[in-house]
Amino acid sequence: MKQLLQLLSEHVADAFCKAGYEADLGKTGISNRPDLCEYQCNGAMAGAKRYHKAPIVIAGEVAEILKDDEAFEMAEAVKPGFINLNVSRVFLQKQISAMAADPDMSVEKTGHPKKIIIDYGGANVAKPLHVGHLRSAVIGESIKRILRFMGNEVLGDVHLGDWGLQMGLIITELHERKPDLPYFDLEYEGEYPDEAPFTISELEEIYPAASRRSKEDADYKARALEATKELQMGRRGYRALWKHIMNVSVRDLKKNYDNLDVHFDLWKGESDTQSYILGMVQYLKDNGYAHYDQGALVVDVKEETDTKEIPPCMILKSDGSSLYDTTDLATLVMRREQYDPDEVIYVVDKRQELHFVQDFRCAKKTHLVKEDTGLIFLGFGTMNGKDGKPFKTREGGVMRLENLIRDINEEMYRKIMDNHAAEPEEARETAKIVALSAIKYGDLSNQASKDYIFDVDKFTSFEGNTGPYILYTIVRIKSILNRYTAAGGKVTGCRIGSIVTESEKELMMELAGYGSAVRTTAEELAPHKLCAYIYGLANAFNHFYHETKILSEEDENRKANLIALIDLTRKVLEQSVSLLGFCAPERM
Repeated sequence: MKQLLQLLSEHVADAFCKAGYEADLGKTGISNRPDLCEYQCNGAMAGAKRYHKAPIVIAGEVAEILKDDEAFEMAEAVKPGFINLNVSRVFLQKQISAMAADPDMSVEKTGHPKKIIIDYGGANVAKPLHVGHLRSAVIGESIKRILRFMGNEVLGDVHLGDWGLQMGLIITELHERKPDLPYFDLEYEGEYPDEAPFTISELEEIYPAASRRSKEDADYKARALEATKELQMGRRGYRALWKHIMNVSVRDLKKNYDNLDVHFDLWKGESDTQSYILGMVQYLKDNGYAHYDQGALVVDVKEETDTKEIPPCMILKSDGSSLYDTTDLATLVMRREQYDPDEVIYVVDKRQELHFVQDFRCAKKTHLVKEDTGLIFLGFGTMNGKDGKPFKTREGGVMRLENLIRDINEEMYRKIMDNHAAEPEEARETAKIVALSAIKYGDLSNQASKDYIFDVDKFTSFEGNTGPYILYTIVRIKSILNRYTAAGGKVTGCRIGSIVTESEKELMMELAGYGSAVRTTAEELAPHKLCAYIYGLANAFNHFYHETKILSEEDENRKANLIALIDLTRKVLEQSVSLLGFCAPERM
C-alpha cells in the first residue's frame, strides 16, 4: 500500500496541476518545524523561477485549493513561499486502518527481488570470538533480516579464516606436545580417531602459545610454515588434524553466535576457495590482466580519477604464495559459480576499505564477476570504552565476546531483581532477552561507519534511547492487551476508530511512517534509521499511554478502538526489533 507521505504528495501535486502548474512541484516532506505544521511543500519556490511568479503567489493559489482537500485540516501559504500542511484526522485514521488490515503493515516489498550474499562474521578458527567481532555479527545479521523481509533471497556467509599460517602453527605446537599422535607418522595408514586430540579450551590456548613462540624462534616458525605448506599440499595426517580443528572450532563458534541470535546460512572459509585459485591465476595471466612487478603477480587497479594512491592488487607474492587479495577474489569466483548473486555485501571493519577497493576493482576489471554484480563495502567503526579507546577488559586485554554477554546478562538480572519481585529462574531468562536488546540496540542505534562508546550503564537503562526501553514499551502494551482479554475482550475483533485526542493523532502519525522507515533502512543498509524510528514510536506510545484512559474507558466501542491502535503499535515494534535481531519477553 502507498505510504501516507506519498499520498499527501499526490494530493498536493494534484492541487498544483489544478492551479495551472506542473505536478512535480507538489513533492511534500515532513516539516522541520513541528511547532508550525506537520508537513511542508517547498514547490512554489522552484516554481517561481519556472513561471516567473512570486513564490508566495503560487503557494497561495495552491493552498487555497488544498483547503477543500479531505487529506488536510490545515493548508496555508507563508512567506517566502512555503505551504504548511496538517493532515486531517479522518484521512489519517483511514490510512492507519488500512495499515492494520495489511499483512505487511504498509511495508511495500521490493518489486525486483535480488539474490544477495552478505559476508559478515569474519571469525577465525581456533580463536575465541572477542568484542571486535561484535559489530560485524550484529550489523550483518540485522541487514540480512531486513533485506530478506523486503522480499530478497539472502544468504549470510560467516567467511571463516581457516587456512593460513595459524593452521601450521597449531599443527607444529601439537607435534611438540604430543609427538606420538598418529597424525604426525608418515608411515601410518590406518583410520584416524573420530575424536579430536584436544578440547576447545586447549585449542584456544595452543594457538596464542604457538604464535608467541614463532615470533621468538626462527626455526619454530620455519617448521610452522612448512606444516602450512604440507597441509595445503594435502598431507593426509595434517588434513585429518585440520578437520578436527574445524569441527571443534565451528561447534564452539555456533554456540557463541547462537547466544547472540546470529545465524549463518553458509559456513564457508578460505579453505573452500583453494580449488579455484590455480584456475583464476591462470585466467588472469592468459588474458593479460596480471603482470609481474618485482617478482609479485599483480593487477593494476588505479584509475585516472583517483585523488590518492591505489596500489596494485597483489595476486601472488614473489615466493608464489597467495594472500588475502587472492582468497577474497577466489571467493567471488566461487560465489559466482555456486550462487550467481546479484549483489555481495561485505560487513567489515572500515579500516579494510583499501583492500576491498582493490579487490572490487580487480574483480570488475578482469570480469571475475558479472558486469552488473553489485559489490558493496559496508565499513563499520570501532566499539570503544568510556575512555574512547577500543573496548578492553579491566586488565587491559581484549574481552571475549561470551564474557561481555555474561556481564550484561548479570547486570540486567540485577536490575530486574532490584526493581521487581520475580522468580529467579524467570528473571534469568528475561535478563538474557533484555541483555541482548541492550547489546544489539546499543550498537545498531549508531551509524555503522562511526566509532561509538559502549556504555554498559547507558545501554542497560530502562529509560532513554535503549533496547530495554523499547522492550519495556512492548511489554507494557502486552500487559494492557492481556488484561483486556482476561476481562473478556477480544483483540482480534477490534477496529481503529476516529481520532479523539492529540496524543492519539501523534501516535498514528508515527505509525504511518513505518513502511517508509523500513524501506529507507533497506535501501541505505542503515539499521540506525530503523532504531531512530522505533524510538520515536515508543515515545509517542508512552505519551499517549499517560494521556489516555484505555482499560478504564467506559465507552466499550471507544475502548475497542484504542485496543486496536495499541495492538498495531505492538506489532510494528515487535516486527522492528525482530528485524534488528532481538525479541521482547512476555513480562519484565
